[in-house]
Amino acid sequence: MKEEKLCDIQKDEILNFYQNISKIVRETREAKGISQLDLALEIGIKSVAFYSNCECCRYGKHFNLEHLYKISKVLDVDICSFLKT
Repeated sequence: MKEEKLCDIQKDEILNFYQNISKIVRETREAKGISQLDLALEIGIKSVAFYSNCECCRYGKHFNLEHLYKISKVLDVDICSFLKT
């Protein structure tokens, strides 16, 4: 078995990782009936456009750990649920 090196991770793999997280956040938010605007404001993001870009992984934007922590608290879910593949 070939041992994978950190440098062997491709950019598209990282993008897929972020897209998966964003998809789970969106699905969880929608299931709870919360709008992007309301969630953005709850976690301290003043721009719904920025939040939307993170949720859709547009323009290289994505959620950071602080965002995910705050989102998990607002949506009342375990932060680990966002990281499931």
